[in-house]
Amino acid sequence: MKIQNLLLGIGLILAIAGCSKKDANVPPVTPPADTIAKPPAPTPYSITEDFEQGTKTAYAAADVILSTGSWNFNDAVIGNLAADLKDGLKSVRLRAGDIAMNFDINGLTTLYIKHGKYVGADKPSAWQLLISADGGKTYTQVGSDINETNTTLVTDSFKVSTTGKVRFEIKKVGTTTDRVNIDDITFKGKGDPGIVVGAPDDGGGDGDNGGSTGSDSAPRDVTAGADAPPASGDNSNLLFGNPSNAQNTTTSMDNYLVDQKYYTESYNATKGEPNWVSWHLDATNTTNASPRLDDFAGWSALPANWYMVVTSNYTNSGFDRGHNCPSADRTSSAGANAATFLMTNIIPQAPYNNEHTWANLENYLREQVVEGNEVYIIMGSYGTGGTGSKGAANTINNGHINVPSNVWKVAVIIPAGNGDINRVTASTRVIAVNTPNINTTDSDWTKYIVTVKDIETATGYTLLSSLPANVRTALETKLDAGIPGA
Repeated sequence: MKIQNLLLGIGLILAIAGCSKKDANVPPVTPPADTIAKPPAPTPYSITEDFEQGTKTAYAAADVILSTGSWNFNDAVIGNLAADLKDGLKSVRLRAGDIAMNFDINGLTTLYIKHGKYVGADKPSAWQLLISADGGKTYTQVGSDINETNTTLVTDSFKVSTTGKVRFEIKKVGTTTDRVNIDDITFKGKGDPGIVVGAPDDGGGDGDNGGSTGSDSAPRDVTAGADAPPASGDNSNLLFGNPSNAQNTTTSMDNYLVDQKYYTESYNATKGEPNWVSWHLDATNTTNASPRLDDFAGWSALPANWYMVVTSNYTNSGFDRGHNCPSADRTSSAGANAATFLMTNIIPQAPYNNEHTWANLENYLREQVVEGNEVYIIMGSYGTGGTGSKGAANTINNGHINVPSNVWKVAVIIPAGNGDINRVTASTRVIAVNTPNINTTDSDWTKYIVTVKDIETATGYTLLSSLPANVRTALETKLDAGIPGA
C-alpha cells in the first residue's frame, strides 16, 4: 500500500512537471502592431542667440555670457553703433579673430546665421564656419568660405550631418581687419538640446571675464512699487519663517534683518554678504516689464560705520557677483529688477557654479511658475573658502568680503492659489540643493540635491518654521527626485 501511494505520488509530480515544460515552450502571443506603444518622436526645437543680453566693448580676447551660454570672443565685440548691421539693438562685430561656443548642443540639424559687412570704409572680407564634435579640441570647416559683401543682413543656412554633441566657431579668413557683423544665430534640431536658454545671474561675467570696469554707481535704496510683494500673509517674502531669527537692530550686525521689499534677507556685515535671502515667486514677478539693468550698487541705507560693498570690490577677483534673489525673478518693474543688483544681495560665487549649475536651477524654478505654480525660495551660503577662476580664496577685497564654501537653496512648490501655508502638506514638493562654491561643479543641479535637514545641520538654521510641526517634520527629511522624466 505504501509502495502504491509512492508510485502514485511520483506519477503526479511527473505529470505536473510535464505540463509545466510544455507550457514554457508555448510561444508568447504578440499583440497587434497598432496596439504596441511607441516612444514619442523627438520634439523639434529652435533656439536663437541674438546677442542682446551680452556686453563686450573691447577687442581683447575674453569669454562672454550670452543667453545660450558662454562664448569666447577673440578680436570681436558686441556692437551697437549705427554702422553695425543688426536685428535689434546689438550684433557681433568681428575684426580679424573669431567667436566660438564654450558649450555643446545636441540633436542639431540646421544652423542659420545672419551676417553682413560692417557699414563704413571697411572692404569686403571673408569668414568661415567651423564645427567641433570633441568639445572644441579640433574643428573642421562647414561649407565654403563666405565672402562678405552684403550691406544689409542676409541669412545663410548650414546643414549639420554630425550626430551627438557639437559646437561652432565663426572665424575670419586671412589677416585683414575689415569688419563683419554676425547676428541671430539660430539652432534648429530635435530632442533635448542640452542647454537652458536665459541670462545667467552673474552680471556679465564678474570673475575673470571682464564684466566689471571698476566704475561704481552711487549707493541707493530700494524703490518699491505696487508690484512689491505684501509685507505679510500670502505671497510675502518671509511667509515660511525667519531661518536664523534675524533682527533689525545694529546690535545684530552679523544677522541683520533687512526688508528690501522685493525680498527679505539676513545680512552679515562682518562677511560683507547675506547669510540668506527669502522671496516669493509667481507669474506676476516675471512679466519682463523691465530688462536686466545690471546696475550694481552699494546699499545706501546700510547702518553707519558698517563696511559698504561696491561692485568694483569684485574686479579681477576670480569670482562672479552671484545674486541670491535672481534678476530674472524680478522683472515686473525697473524698481524690482534694480533691487536685485544691490550688493547686499550678492556673494562671491565661482563663475561656473553660478553661470551653469545655479543658472539651470533658477531657470527650472521659473519653469514651474510657467506651468501654473508659485514658489517660495530661500537661498543662502555658509563657510569660508571657495575656488574661482583664479584659484582658491577665503576672502576678496583685502578681507572685507568672505568667500563662502557652500551655496544652498530650498524651494517649496505649490499650485498657484490662496491660503498658502494651509495648502502645504507632507506631500508638497520641496527641493533642497547644496553645492560647493567651486569652479568645477556639474551643470546638473540635481546631482546636489539634499534634504532640508541636511542644510539645517550645516547652517544651524531652522527652515520652514511657520509650517505646522508635523508638516515641517515630514518635509525636512524628504529627498526630491529631481527633474521628472530626466
